[in-house]
Amino acid sequence: MNERKQSRLRLLLTALAIVAAAQAGSTQSLSFSRGQNASPGFEGWEENADGSFNFVFGYMNRNWEEELNVPIGADNNIEPGGPDQGQPTHLLPRRNRFIFKVRVPKDFGTKEMIWTLTTQGKTEKAYATLRIDSKLDEVVEASETGALGAGTSSPEVRANKRPVVTIEGAKTRSVRVGQPLELTASVVDDGIPKPRARGQAGALTRAPQTTNVVVPEGVNPAYVPPRRSTVGKSVGLHLGWYLYRGAGAVVFDPPQIKVWEDTRSGANSPWAPLWVAPPVPPDGKWMSHVTFETPGTYVLRARADDGALAADQELTVTVMP
Repeated sequence: MNERKQSRLRLLLTALAIVAAAQAGSTQSLSFSRGQNASPGFEGWEENADGSFNFVFGYMNRNWEEELNVPIGADNNIEPGGPDQGQPTHLLPRRNRFIFKVRVPKDFGTKEMIWTLTTQGKTEKAYATLRIDSKLDEVVEASETGALGAGTSSPEVRANKRPVVTIEGAKTRSVRVGQPLELTASVVDDGIPKPRARGQAGALTRAPQTTNVVVPEGVNPAYVPPRRSTVGKSVGLHLGWYLYRGAGAVVFDPPQIKVWEDTRSGANSPWAPLWVAPPVPPDGKWMSHVTFETPGTYVLRARADDGALAADQELTVTVMP
């Protein structure tokens, strides 16, 4: 084969590779409001002071709107030691990181812990092990949640301490359908990282977005997230209540800051463009109300988040007719 033919062949192969990559990218960018399944995720492990370990889990609900309910049992179980290891039964949309922990003994060794989740007729599993490359620390968590860009660090974020959240009042309560229940959560934080205005020198900025995002035919553009090399998140202390367990609808008043990665413009989410953390209440107490539409037992969570690290507390509510 002469040099000219070799050159043409290389150009053809390169063109085919570009087309294939573009098609793959378009397929991966498909987004849906509902009808998709959720996948459990192993985030990594932490070592405790007594030598035991925590396996940390999260999940990806592939829907932008539909919230999935999966009771503990064959479709939602963790073994060994389960099926109930404190995992959620109500799955919020999209990516939810660092949601719960399962403590294992210091002699857990090379065994696996498996979270099995079946939704929309599809079963997926997360495999947790003590592999050294899965070890977590708070800087890794801050980076994964979006407070730091890919491959970057910050003295401020490395010095950050996790917020401490306390739900005031009894941790188990009863209420009737349609009756508002008052919620008060106190948060203590070190004020790090400090919220900054967009574009301010030294600000922790979002990872850059790519341009010319192609929206596949038939896909609602509202559900196509911005393209980034990593997830980006605004820093600043905030608190959001969310439903962790329970199949009925709940309504929070005022509407809560989202704890899941809603990257759409205008969303009340730290991952949304232009979102800014609200002022912290002077007394450190965040107040709201919740109303339930269906009888049952519910677990609510209050998540205090400084943009880099988060902490949760739970409230169990029995709802009567």
